[in-house]
Amino acid sequence: MNVASRAWLVWGLGALSFSYAFFQRVAPSVMVADLMRDFAVGAAVLGNLSAVYFYVYAGLQIPVGLALDRWGPRRMLSGAALVAAAGSVVFAAADGIALAYTGRLLIGIGCAVGFVGALKLATHWFPPERFAFVSGMTMLVAMLGAVAGQAPLALLVDAYGWRVSIYGAAVAATVLACATWLVVRDRPPGVADPLADERVSLAAGLIRVFAGWQNWVIALYAGTMAAPFLSYAGLWGVPHQMQLHGLERYEAAAVNSLMLIGWALGAPAGGWISDRLGRRRMPMAASAALSLVGWLILLYTPSLSIFASQALLFAIGLSSGAMVICIAAARERAPASAGGATTGFVNTAMVASGALLQPAIGYLLDRNWDGVMLEGARVYSNEAFDVALVTLPICTAAGLVAALLVPARAQP
Repeated sequence: MNVASRAWLVWGLGALSFSYAFFQRVAPSVMVADLMRDFAVGAAVLGNLSAVYFYVYAGLQIPVGLALDRWGPRRMLSGAALVAAAGSVVFAAADGIALAYTGRLLIGIGCAVGFVGALKLATHWFPPERFAFVSGMTMLVAMLGAVAGQAPLALLVDAYGWRVSIYGAAVAATVLACATWLVVRDRPPGVADPLADERVSLAAGLIRVFAGWQNWVIALYAGTMAAPFLSYAGLWGVPHQMQLHGLERYEAAAVNSLMLIGWALGAPAGGWISDRLGRRRMPMAASAALSLVGWLILLYTPSLSIFASQALLFAIGLSSGAMVICIAAARERAPASAGGATTGFVNTAMVASGALLQPAIGYLLDRNWDGVMLEGARVYSNEAFDVALVTLPICTAAGLVAALLVPARAQP
């Protein structure tokens, strides 16, 4: 196998780790009623159960980036997949909310390496001028996992229950860990580690990341663009579509998957366009502006048809997927020895935003709940969703402002 083919294979296994992370990220969205019933909780608690994954994931991004800079992606990715497998077993076996929290926490720890690890492999195996495109391709592969966590998982949950389905996810993570260990290498054969004599301490790496004001602006953009996507596609979109259009769970999951498919296409397309233009700010701002228009139409157009919802969800995913450009914008301004930490910092903002917004939407739903129950689970009205989901266009508008503050050109 030549080096170019080997590069795609090695990166591909890293991208599959991120794909698995996205599967776990969105999986609760098709189990909302089941989890509420089995653990006897409302939307706010369920939002936190889903978001505990994001809490630990976000908190680990900078340490993971520094660890990848120091120890390399092969060991980190394979070990992390085993932790995710263990967390899946704990979550599936949980007989109470406390153990369920523990399982989701372990899943979050195990999934925390996927994105930064895949991008670390991309920097070692591909030329720098292809980084934004490969970043977008990483998102495309991730969305395959997210789509698998929607309608296909909903069918499995309906057929076998959510516990058996999550046990299956544990098996998949174990297989991925073994494949990663056997196939992945940190860099191409014969290529020395350019940072062998430039390892940085945790404190030094943090200083390099936090000292750049541009990193903070890019992180703000990343967080405000990712939060609506993670909150809607990752948890509340399926119950919203069920309520809005009277759909069955698997039907609503299929509709929700259109946002993921749009994101999968928008991420590499946005990266390719940005690389060709040699600019970051304009594509990032366009991504935010188009997404904002889409959210406003989706949420506040009276009597929106199911076909219009499908088109809008796809369009929002397509436009917002281009926000992955912000990873390249941050990475290319970072010193080589802190590249992983910088990527981790921006990814922290992405994931932390979802961790905050998912339970916030749940809280607003609970505040506006009218007391309706169905088979032991709360049912939220369209009016309750209208109030709770106003947070989505607000976040996206903040992302547009942040994009306009990002330096225009790819190189400083």
